[in-house]
Amino acid sequence: MSRVWFVTGTSRGFGRVWAEAALGRGDKVAATARNVAALDDLVDRYGENVLPITLDVTDRSAVEQAVKTAHAHFGQLDVVVNNAGYGLFAMTEEVTEQQARDQFETNVFGALWVTQAVLPYLRERGSGHIIQVSSIGGLRAFPGLGIYNASKWALEGLSEALAAEVAGFGVKVTIIEPAGYATDWGGSSAVYSEHVPAYQGVREAIAAAWSGTVSGDPQATAAAVLQVVDAEEPPLRIFLGAGPLDLVREEYARRLETWEEWNEVSEAAMGSRPTS
Repeated sequence: MSRVWFVTGTSRGFGRVWAEAALGRGDKVAATARNVAALDDLVDRYGENVLPITLDVTDRSAVEQAVKTAHAHFGQLDVVVNNAGYGLFAMTEEVTEQQARDQFETNVFGALWVTQAVLPYLRERGSGHIIQVSSIGGLRAFPGLGIYNASKWALEGLSEALAAEVAGFGVKVTIIEPAGYATDWGGSSAVYSEHVPAYQGVREAIAAAWSGTVSGDPQATAAAVLQVVDAEEPPLRIFLGAGPLDLVREEYARRLETWEEWNEVSEAAMGSRPTS
């Protein structure tokens, strides 16, 4: 049985790859993008199985209308992919208020508006799968990406709570946490702050740390995402790419070590407790 997908940010990157993978196996896709002209070739190849919709996910009313249009057109929604997002490259001191707000408007509120718009349809149907595209940066923070990290950490928290809230309705939630891939995330879709010279040494250290790293092939993620979507019991979280598991092991080991080291102080902060 073919599924109906609603995918944000399908003009390029993961959204494009996953939409093509779904269409290639006979599923139907409501493909949203700011510029739907970028989807013309999908329409040429897949015809009625793809519905291009112009959408800026920061526009809540437009999101509601896009979801309503997709559901009316295909008669159902099965897989919802909150993929639209971008990177903000800036030291914390360098970020402008508008840059910070814009980052959250797309990466957090955009996903929230889509999630809220689709849930009534999924609950009524008693099934569905929401895919939230996070990042390794949603689990571990990196210098020069603080606001981006914050947006993905927010998405992770929202999505974990959501999964518990909707489980009783038969709706699944999966948070996808990719490593570095050769998408346009750091290219034309990214935003860069004006540099404060004092951070030049930090920037050089970041560049040295990332030099020589190999980016993953976005096309290679398609099979993994289809496997997650097809799973009877999909994971709440899954990495894409090699390396994230080792990074997270190191990160959580450091956290546990610090919490344990300071646990006596933590418990003392509880105050006096009555004894039975």
